[in-house]
Amino acid sequence: MHWAAEVRVRGIRIVLAMLITLLPHVYASAQQQAIAPQEVQPTADESARAAENGQAAQAQRQITQPLNNAPLWRDVRAGDRNAYQTTQVRGVETNVLIQNEGEMWRRIRNGPITVYGGWLLVIVFLACMLFYWWRGKLTVHGPRTGRIIVRFTSWERIVHWTTAICFVILAVSGIFMLFGRYVILPLIGYTVFSLLTIIGKNLHNFVGPLFVVCTLITIVTFFRDNFWRAVDWTWMRRFFKYLQGQHVPAGKFNAAEKLWFWSGVFLAGIAVSATGLVLDFPNFLQGREAMQTAHVLRAIAAIGFMAFGIGHIYLGTIGMEGAYDAMRHGTVDETWAKEHHDVWYEQVMATRGRHAGGAAPAPAPASPMKEGW
Repeated sequence: MHWAAEVRVRGIRIVLAMLITLLPHVYASAQQQAIAPQEVQPTADESARAAENGQAAQAQRQITQPLNNAPLWRDVRAGDRNAYQTTQVRGVETNVLIQNEGEMWRRIRNGPITVYGGWLLVIVFLACMLFYWWRGKLTVHGPRTGRIIVRFTSWERIVHWTTAICFVILAVSGIFMLFGRYVILPLIGYTVFSLLTIIGKNLHNFVGPLFVVCTLITIVTFFRDNFWRAVDWTWMRRFFKYLQGQHVPAGKFNAAEKLWFWSGVFLAGIAVSATGLVLDFPNFLQGREAMQTAHVLRAIAAIGFMAFGIGHIYLGTIGMEGAYDAMRHGTVDETWAKEHHDVWYEQVMATRGRHAGGAAPAPAPASPMKEGW
């Protein structure tokens, strides 16, 4: 029994000795955990010392590794992730010194858009010139009757010409801004190019909102006459015969003109108008990423719009006899109407109470149109 009691006493002594030995370590660990939250948020002096150490390390790096600014630019490119990055300008994304997505936007803008878009415009222009060389002007085959038909009202012509003038101004100034550095600058030099670009940029910014209004008015004005009808499918099937000078039935606007209206004026017009407003008024909390996306979409839509516009302008000027005068004066000869838009001609004659193609038409006053039409 005496031996068992002695063993118990020695065991208690060993346990007490172990507790006394471990107590300082437990206390030190608890103290470190207690002060750990304070180390997450350094004081101002500690932050200043850390900045000085960082600057010293950067200076030392310039000595040992000249031109190695990777750590500095890594911090600059951190953007919102860098809590210490800020500027004196206030607004959307003003604390972002370098936007990495901007490099991708620049490559798209100077790469596929400029290269492929530029060649598309050149190809369309050359195609129109080659067609004019091969086919010449689409003329009227029959003799003129001297009787005229109102094709466009005064309001329709005002809307068309206002929109057309805005379109030409925006197209020319847009070409200067998109292709000028690579194509126009080497031809005319820095001084003239700078002057024209400044003028074009200001015209582009101020004419753009007017073009938005004109586009909407144009859509409303010509919307009803551009509905797709059965005769338009026939016109599409006989498109190549039309190019060869054969007669193809058509309403007031043929299928090609309707495609121009829906693809160009409606889709492309609305696209360039909406994206143009995003770029023209950068004060509605849109960031740089939104404006870059709008610019890419606008450039693609605008190039497609101009490609369609080249064909439309060609046919409306030198490509078709009487087309320009129809929009300028608003009237066409009956022969022109029957050869190019016979379905519409029948409708106009029906409203006049005359049956087209039947008895000889009643006498009409002499045509006020110029000699040689």
